[in-house]
Amino acid sequence: MEKNIQEELQEDIKDNTSEEVEEVIEEAIEEAKEDDEADEKIEELTDTLQRLQAEYANYRRRTQQEKETMGIFANEKILNELIPVMDNMERAMDACSDKEDSMYKGIDMVQKQLKATFEKFGLEEIEAEGQEFDPNLHLAVMQEAVDETPANQVVMVLQKGYKLSAKVLRPSMVKVSC
Repeated sequence: MEKNIQEELQEDIKDNTSEEVEEVIEEAIEEAKEDDEADEKIEELTDTLQRLQAEYANYRRRTQQEKETMGIFANEKILNELIPVMDNMERAMDACSDKEDSMYKGIDMVQKQLKATFEKFGLEEIEAEGQEFDPNLHLAVMQEAVDETPANQVVMVLQKGYKLSAKVLRPSMVKVSC
């Protein structure tokens, strides 16, 4: 049966004039061109889809980072208000002469609780004494020549500084060697 069909096709091809063959070839060429255009369109649409997917992934990443940043800095204002409270707690502890007094112990407990709250929200103290002076973290209010201390090194902290994540809320007020 297949042989019959093939034979018939071969006979039809032989019977066709060259003009008919040329027409069939031209139609095939046109179809091929249309296929090329379709391939180009598919490539273009694929490229557009990939770009949109990348843009969406970047958008999701940026919004996630913004949410995290907002979460970190949402408490910035209240933490700024509580920093002087911590300073006053430390002053009160320094003012107590009897370290065994119940007043001192109570202030110490409250100060430790406040410090734990600061840590819970990501507020950390800026280490300054003995460190090299960094204008991004420290505020130099005094300079003093100190023996055996290299220049531009913090020799005394006058007021503690704090930072929230990478943002400095209050720089450390320091005395620097010259």
